[in-house]
Amino acid sequence: MVYISQPTEYGTVYSRSELAALRSVCDEFGLTLFVDGARLGYGLAASDVTLPDLARLADVFTIGGTKCGAAFGEAIVFATPHPYFRNAMKQNSGLLAKGWLLGAQFEALFTDSLYEAITAHANEQAQRIAAAFASVGIRLLFDSPTNQQFALLTPEQEAALSEDYVCQFFEEHDGLRAVRFCTSWSTRDDDVDALCASIAQL
Repeated sequence: MVYISQPTEYGTVYSRSELAALRSVCDEFGLTLFVDGARLGYGLAASDVTLPDLARLADVFTIGGTKCGAAFGEAIVFATPHPYFRNAMKQNSGLLAKGWLLGAQFEALFTDSLYEAITAHANEQAQRIAAAFASVGIRLLFDSPTNQQFALLTPEQEAALSEDYVCQFFEEHDGLRAVRFCTSWSTRDDDVDALCASIAQL
């Protein structure tokens, strides 16, 4: 099996052509293509990949709920019917008696393009943060079009921002600390305003 995340753990995305190339390799070697979409909404809002594209190119993919506005859960999509999956869920205590509640969340998220709208909002807020770092000469680990931005900070800069914000350290890079800043569907303008103002003081 080939297992990828869309978007990746670093906020980057696969394009439609890249997914098609992976599909070709999987077909050549008889492999299953699985796309982990825990953050899928942010990837859909930042790439040329659509849900119909995923249904055509992936064997199995998930549609993230928890990280994209739902209270709980994800949806799993099989491009072709999988006769044993439901039985496997039952045998491993994975079938919830009130599982329809999960479906109700996705019905709401997929009404009137809500899923796309709220995740696009998060991406836009993240781009504001990226621009704030760029304005003071702070580089980003990757050019991420999604809701995750990884700033390369000195320990002093990280400590200064950590006083008021959640800064998640990921790795050392070129003597600096790659620190993640993540927005969500519910990130408010004034919160980003405050962070950008703090960044301007670094």
